[in-house]
Amino acid sequence: MDRQTIDIYDEKAAEYASRVTSDTPSRHLRAFMDSLPRGGAVLDLGCGPGNAAANMRDAGFQVTALDASPKMVELGAARYGLDITLGTFEDVTGTAIFDGIWASFSLLHAARQDIPRHLKAIHTALKSGGIFVIGVKTGTGTSRDAIGRQYTYFEPTELDRLLRNAGFRPVASDSGSDTGLSGETSPWIIVTAHA
Repeated sequence: MDRQTIDIYDEKAAEYASRVTSDTPSRHLRAFMDSLPRGGAVLDLGCGPGNAAANMRDAGFQVTALDASPKMVELGAARYGLDITLGTFEDVTGTAIFDGIWASFSLLHAARQDIPRHLKAIHTALKSGGIFVIGVKTGTGTSRDAIGRQYTYFEPTELDRLLRNAGFRPVASDSGSDTGLSGETSPWIIVTAHA
């Protein structure tokens, strides 16, 4: 991952956490949890301050949480008592470990050339038929936002192709736009796929 992006998340961890913290799961997270076996093993990949991971844990899932920002790891421990692993997308290893992997607007910080490798590792880490949810910003190319975070943008057809090439079967998608930490409003897509 881009070092500058990690540094910005460290610097703005508390502000970011205040924007994403909710006592109840988002509709996308709720749908993800509803699709998993009760008490299943899940990975929150790029978990940030841990709000989604805490929601999943509180719903009875066995949660592994991973994030590249030391400050986010600290926040997750302080706010939710989570044992978040400090690491990057490179640390997704193992075979048939998880029933589901939640990657909500995290993989968009990876370099485009690394995305196929990361998706393959995610597919391998999922059990057969496991659920993968990925959220990205839509568009083309790569750029830094107004506060300096590096983004890789994807058109829906490109994301669909990348997922299929990694062995996934996309089954649902949703799109919209939101204003993020940088103050910019960006379009996004969330895709649910089966391994």
